[in-house]
Amino acid sequence: MFDALTNKFNDVFRSLSGRGRISESNIQEAMRQVRTALLEADVNFKVVKDFCESVVQKALGAEVIKSLHPSQLMVKIVHDELTNLMGPVDSKIYYVSPGPTVIMLAGLQGSGKTTTAAKLAKLLVKRGKRPLLVADDLQRPAAIDQLKTLGQQLNIPVYSEDSKNGVAVAQHGVNQARKSGQDVVILDTAGRLHIDVEMMNELTRVCDTVTPHQIYLVCDSMTGQDAVNSAKEFNEKLELDGVILTKLDGDARGGAALSVKAVTGKPIKFIGIGEKLDNLEEFHPERMASRILGMGDVVSLVEKAQEQFSQEEAIKMQEKMAKGSFTFDDFLKQMQAMKKMGGMKDIMKLVPGLGSQLAGMQIEDKEISRIEAIVHSMTQKERRDPDIIDASRRRRIARGSGTEPMDVSGLVKTFNQTRQMMKAFSGLGMMGRMKALKQMGNMDLMSGKMPGLKIKQRSHRKRVDRKKKNRRR
Repeated sequence: MFDALTNKFNDVFRSLSGRGRISESNIQEAMRQVRTALLEADVNFKVVKDFCESVVQKALGAEVIKSLHPSQLMVKIVHDELTNLMGPVDSKIYYVSPGPTVIMLAGLQGSGKTTTAAKLAKLLVKRGKRPLLVADDLQRPAAIDQLKTLGQQLNIPVYSEDSKNGVAVAQHGVNQARKSGQDVVILDTAGRLHIDVEMMNELTRVCDTVTPHQIYLVCDSMTGQDAVNSAKEFNEKLELDGVILTKLDGDARGGAALSVKAVTGKPIKFIGIGEKLDNLEEFHPERMASRILGMGDVVSLVEKAQEQFSQEEAIKMQEKMAKGSFTFDDFLKQMQAMKKMGGMKDIMKLVPGLGSQLAGMQIEDKEISRIEAIVHSMTQKERRDPDIIDASRRRRIARGSGTEPMDVSGLVKTFNQTRQMMKAFSGLGMMGRMKALKQMGNMDLMSGKMPGLKIKQRSHRKRVDRKKKNRRR
């Protein structure tokens, strides 16, 4: 997500920091590079123009040229402008009393509405609500079956009919929610093209009939400006309350996230960052701006961790770390929790100072499965005391996990190093921990080593090979 844009911003700021005192012409040159990067990220042209003009105006007004640390001040200005571009924060869902609160999801074909409906329902259950999913997508084959399957996985009721009348199904679904005591209705409407007048009119009739309290447009962020254009069309027809951006975990260039609020005036409510049903997050523009600039996102990282670890578990784990009694079972629990929190690379990007270090590196989540297999092949005694794992035990564990003895040996070695590191880490204060975390991250990533994980360098070897060829010539 935003990798190319992040790298370009980092290049620009590095070029400014290398100049010491900078001039107005340096700032103009830097913003020309930023303008190119934003256009390549498929950001709306007018949005890019206004953004760059605002940054230049603020930079000159803040006397960046006279500052002792111009690049740092430029980072702050760009961060603030990105936040303003995507903000303000408005991820709140407004409920009515008495219920049910009716939320209608609209969007283009293939934008991910049905999956988003299920994700939103799960999020509402976490907040103590009782949602009802209404299968009102009567155009796409198997859409109703898909929503029913997702509802069964989440243990959330789904209302459906064997009908071709989308208006009637929506109305009957709301009535069913009133009868059964559900306090939120989520309408999964049919995907359509914004140029399809007939289908847009049907969507308008659904609105007129059930009068939804919230209308969210589901946009595929990978479509860039097309998503923004469709949002503008839908808003003119329906008067949207917000936007949900999907597929931000893919190869999204970022154009939709940076443009949709400025073009439509409607807030981004949520973002989809994965295929799992818990991969729906509230959208926070200041956090997204930090991620785009490679500054990490500690708040989101802590929130993700809190969902996986209770306070009691965290205290027990800290006590074990301090005593040095951290076992392979504890290690396995933490690895499994990290899998639930998201991809390893995405999690590490949330740590300040590590995002820019990950450029060109490929951290494979399948390595966690490899570690799990090795640990599961150990006996309880070996998990508690890995020092007893000799050559014969390594061969047995390797056979059981489908790995090589050297893999087992490497994991035991890095586990012992990790345990020692955690023991020392637990004795530091908050500032000391942050400093140590950044130092360890820089050291490990620069050497290509992480505890228990293999990291592949994507392009460095190719660059080296080209240099060798050029020397030979």
